[in-house]
Parts: sequence; C-alpha cells; structure tokens
Amino acid sequence: MSAQTVSRVVTGTDRVDEQTRERVQASMRELGYRPNRAARALRSARYRSIGVVMSDLTSYGSVRTWEAISRAGAASGYAVALVPTARFDRSAVAEAIERARDQAVDGLVIAIGDHLSAGEDLPLPDDLPVVVVDASALEDRSFVDTDQTMGAGQAVEHLLALGHRTVHHVAGPERSYSAVRREQGWRTALARAGCAPPPIERGDWSAQSGYDAGCRLRERPDVTAVFAANDQMALGVLRALHEANIPVPARVSVVGFDDMPEAAQFWPPLTSIHQEFDEVGRAAVDVLLAGLDDREAVRRLLVPTRLVVRDSTAHAPRKANT
Repeated sequence: MSAQTVSRVVTGTDRVDEQTRERVQASMRELGYRPNRAARALRSARYRSIGVVMSDLTSYGSVRTWEAISRAGAASGYAVALVPTARFDRSAVAEAIERARDQAVDGLVIAIGDHLSAGEDLPLPDDLPVVVVDASALEDRSFVDTDQTMGAGQAVEHLLALGHRTVHHVAGPERSYSAVRREQGWRTALARAGCAPPPIERGDWSAQSGYDAGCRLRERPDVTAVFAANDQMALGVLRALHEANIPVPARVSVVGFDDMPEAAQFWPPLTSIHQEFDEVGRAAVDVLLAGLDDREAVRRLLVPTRLVVRDSTAHAPRKANT
C-alpha cells in the first residue's frame, strides 16, 4: 500500500474502497500501529484536544456538566483534559488556564460558575477559542448555559398557579452566577404576578444549608411555598419541615432545581426544574469547535429548562387564602 492510501484510512476519509480499508486496518492491528498524535498535530496545527477549567467538582450540576462536555468531546474525536482550580481568585484561575495551555489544547471551556467570569477579572487567552459555561457577563466571548432565569420563572409560576400568594426562596451563594440568575428569575416572576418578594434565605448549595433555611422558614406560619435554588437544598428544607410535623405538600409546597435522579426518590418525590446537561455539554463543544474555524464569531446560547411536577407541590392550603 502507498503511504497516501494508509493515510486516508487512518484519517477516515471516504476515498478508499472497503476491501482496501479492511486490509490496512488488519495490518495495523497485527503490527500494533497507532497514529502519532504529535506528528499529526504538527502537520494540521490541530492537537485534537480540549482543555476544561472548572472550579467546583463537588456539586451535582458541576459533575454533570463535566461529564457532558467530556462525552461530547470524545464523540467529536477530541481528548478532553480537566484542569481543576479549588480557589475563586484571579491568580488561581489564571494558573489553571496556563496549565491547560501547557497540555497543547486547541481551545478552552471555562466553567467556573463564579463572578470572576465578569469584566476583565478573568484572564482569558486571546489566541485560543474560548467558551464560557455556567453564566457569564462577558459580551465578547462565546457562552453556553442553562436558561437559569427561565427555570426559576417556571418554578414560581407553577406555585402561583396552585394558589400560593407568594413564593419564598432559598438562594445559592451570592458569588455564583447560576444562583444570581435564579434569584433574578424568582424576583421577576413574582413582580410579573404583582407579588412582593419575601425576605430571601441564603444557602451554599448543600443540603445542610437548606435544612438551616428550612428551620427558619418553618417558624413562619405564612410560608406555604418554597423554591430552593437546587435539589440538595430542597432536600434539607423537606427534612426541616418533616421534623416540625409540617406536611408537604398539604401545608407547604417545595420546588427544587436540577432534577437530579435522586429527586424522584425524595419523600415526597420532589417537583424540580430539569436542566439539560447533555445538551449544554454538546453545545459547548460544538461552539468551541466552530470557533477553531471562525475566531471572530461570538455565539451565545441558552438551553431551555422544563418543569417536572411530582408530589412535593399542591394547591395552597385553604387557611392561607382566607
């Protein structure tokens, strides 16, 4: 076989008949041949590798986002290198970006979910395509995220449609763009319905912080509906209400956000806002790869959410409406 024919088989082009392709692939298996990625990169100026910088690998949403990006990258024929950073400061993120660049990547996905992704605080490279995931205020960078505001609005509208006069909110940490977007969506939906937002409860995404918020909320007899910014905090709210013998949803309705698989196994099964993590991952990779050929284009994509209704929400108790 000529080197050109073998090259066509290795690169997967269609200009090789099936019999010849099978003979070349059989010889490759027999010889244990593997294409030299470095040599191919020198010829094509492409490394077939994506760097992913993430600041949080503990929350459900972050883990699912990473899984989705890695699967989408593999499906497109790209290796995906994870570079975590544990701190939320500019120098730590800059260091993580440099570590990713040292691994010879074609582009970067930045998923730090923090206010560092605003303005000039985040030192993003100009010589590589970059996609920011998990809510960004940057106007000149491509961006993919769940439509956080839409999801919060769906939660509030669902509860108001059940007759609840207002909806209390257990928000995520103020440094998180996702938490801020969800809080904004909660406020906007209440304002649209002519409802004044009640005092907010602040958590840190953990079930413990949701429990602490739930203990405070259960002391208020006017609370009939709670929207928690993620399912873990909603789980803590459910426990706090259960301990006080406050029935859910007969007395208080609860909605979460994420629709993690375990949400259907909570007691009662949790009504939640479903995020399409797989779609976010695919979109992030697609936008990044498109940026390899068109560096100037800025693509901004919000992936819709959907409400999943289970047994943790019901019509407002009559006493609350009299």
